[in-house]
Amino acid sequence: MQTELLTATVSNFDKRKQVYTSNYRLGFHLSPPLGWMNDPNGLVYFQGEYHVFYQHHPHSPKWGPMYWGHAKSADLVHWEHRPIALAPGDDFDPDGCFSGSAVVEAETLYLFYTGHRWLGEAGNDAQGMHQVQCLATSTDGVHFTKRGVVIEAAPYPDIMHFRDPKVWKRGHEWWMALGARQGDDPMLLLYRSSNLYDWDYLGCALKGQRALDGYMWECPDLFELEGRDVFLCSPQGLTPQGYERWNLYQNSYCLGRLQDDATFVSETPWYELDHGHDFYAAQTLLAPDGRRLVWAWMDMWNSPMPSQADHWCGALTLPRELSVEGDRLRMRPARELVALRQSQHCLTVGVIEAQSHDLAVRGDLLELKLELEVQSSTAEHFGLALRCSADGREQTLLYVDAMARRLVLDRQQSGVGVCGVRSVPIALEQTRVALHIFLDRSSIEVFVDDGAYVLSSRIYPDPCSVGIRAFAVNGTGVFGELSAWRLADLKL
Repeated sequence: MQTELLTATVSNFDKRKQVYTSNYRLGFHLSPPLGWMNDPNGLVYFQGEYHVFYQHHPHSPKWGPMYWGHAKSADLVHWEHRPIALAPGDDFDPDGCFSGSAVVEAETLYLFYTGHRWLGEAGNDAQGMHQVQCLATSTDGVHFTKRGVVIEAAPYPDIMHFRDPKVWKRGHEWWMALGARQGDDPMLLLYRSSNLYDWDYLGCALKGQRALDGYMWECPDLFELEGRDVFLCSPQGLTPQGYERWNLYQNSYCLGRLQDDATFVSETPWYELDHGHDFYAAQTLLAPDGRRLVWAWMDMWNSPMPSQADHWCGALTLPRELSVEGDRLRMRPARELVALRQSQHCLTVGVIEAQSHDLAVRGDLLELKLELEVQSSTAEHFGLALRCSADGREQTLLYVDAMARRLVLDRQQSGVGVCGVRSVPIALEQTRVALHIFLDRSSIEVFVDDGAYVLSSRIYPDPCSVGIRAFAVNGTGVFGELSAWRLADLKL
């Protein structure tokens, strides 16, 4: 069945590459030529190129039986869409090739994924499901052969949700992390193998409590970074706390120690990895030069997705470099992204007093760098209005709220469907806020204070809404010099 489905999808691949035009088609973010995209899968460096696989439904712009889409790049900037790597339809994955990971051993690429089968009506969790862990291999990175099931069942009979294998090498052996749900409590399960085919269950490395940790840890990732072990996952079922956890589902991490007895000892609280509206299912890759890179799905379940009208939906974030600072992770744009820059424009914004001021920068594919002077400003709110329409009805606001000591991303007027406000703290001793902003046609990614915080959100303004304004409310706002680059339109 795998062969039949792949033959059908590959034969239509050239047609799928003829991307539908769309007001929201991203210029330099990975998105599907057609159909649906969600979780990044199988991030791997193989035969001199980066490979990104992703959850994909090629036949509809809505979620459906999951395939693995595929793209590759030599430089993390210019991506080439490749034929679909995995299709559902075998006895062990009839209803979906769910999320997973990839590793390379002896010039062979190994894809690990969850084979999914509904026990009742498709999409009805209440009627049950069966999930197994599966393997596929390739020697050329294009043609994949399914090797079947490598883990037949969850280690406990009361576990139904059991998915998203993340495989990595620890010492001389291979380890696998899996997310699971026992009752209403999330679990991190660990396995070990010497040959990537035969896996021994090591135990539950960490178990959460529904009230504190949600009910399921999807897309687990365990990795060492600068002498610390990091557990990164996508919790489901968390409730908002203060300014945190306002998305339907989150991406969270904690630092700790993965011990040889297969237990994970947390040494920090849970932290959100990204504070925007649209960031989920983050996964990492160890680059050849030792950097830890991360991508995520730049959308959120149950959110407006206007591009579905144009027969495609979903995107991935820009690749980011992870580092540790104290007990927190820091995310910076991958350094290769400077290759996107086409032309630079610098201007002095200066002092804005109780008004808005149009800036001599316009566009929908831009990179911006700017500092907001918190200490010397008196305004209640001051910052930037981005993707502004001429009549002021559309704008995405990014500003300092002096009274709350927060940097705010406000998309109440950001275009079709979307709304909501997200924010990150400004420390009392902080005198300025450094912003590094990437604007694409239907997205904004804001790196704050050299990646101490990041806010990633989808926006859907009219293509004519390309203005930028500096503004201040009830007082003066002091702005540093603005550096702006027009970015390449790669139509990925």
